[in-house]
Amino acid sequence: MHIQERSGFKSLRPYSSGYFGTAVKLQPGYTAGVITSFYLSNTEEHPGDHDEIDIEFLGTTGDKPYVLQTNVYIRGSGDGSNIIGREMKFHLWFDPTQDFHNYAILWNPTEIIFYVDDVPIRRYPRKSDDSFPLRPMSVYGSIWDASSWATENGRYKADYTYQPFVARYQYFKIDGCTAGGAASCRPISGSPSASTGLSSQQHAAMTHVQNNYKIYDYCRDPLREHNLTPEC
Repeated sequence: MHIQERSGFKSLRPYSSGYFGTAVKLQPGYTAGVITSFYLSNTEEHPGDHDEIDIEFLGTTGDKPYVLQTNVYIRGSGDGSNIIGREMKFHLWFDPTQDFHNYAILWNPTEIIFYVDDVPIRRYPRKSDDSFPLRPMSVYGSIWDASSWATENGRYKADYTYQPFVARYQYFKIDGCTAGGAASCRPISGSPSASTGLSSQQHAAMTHVQNNYKIYDYCRDPLREHNLTPEC
């Protein structure tokens, strides 16, 4: 990415559920204000009223670690001026600039699970239709300037003396049901037993990550209006 530009890609077709993963290697040094992302969205089909499931790497000043942000938007909660995010943020247990690591989203009609190197770090269950994305979405990746909020709430901005900003993606994996596809297609489960939820081993791994690496949870933010996020 260079100044006044953003770069990205999109899947050839939308999906109604599935497992979506890629390996990413992030740029070292000063990347404040710049976001590298891998996400699902239907913003082109539903402008102003879209759904979205995000994995975002929030750029850093170089002397601090990257922040991985997961987020879910439902029916326009990410549009306009009154944005209602469902953010959960983490530090990683490795340096994401040194090598490729795998990041993935599993989305089916009952839950969303976020993974890092096959370790589940967050499970977002469907508690109601109003708080869960159900419409088909495409897969996207992008790198873009979000200086107004990305790094320490906008304290540090993108500095284009460090351009180009580069994110490397490889080993894409999509295993899902295409929108309008065969009725015989069945949503993928996050558990090896093919049931909903996580196995006991997966749940223990997720608990470890959340206890040791989670740095923000929207449900625990006292400044948030939690009547807008009833799933909390």
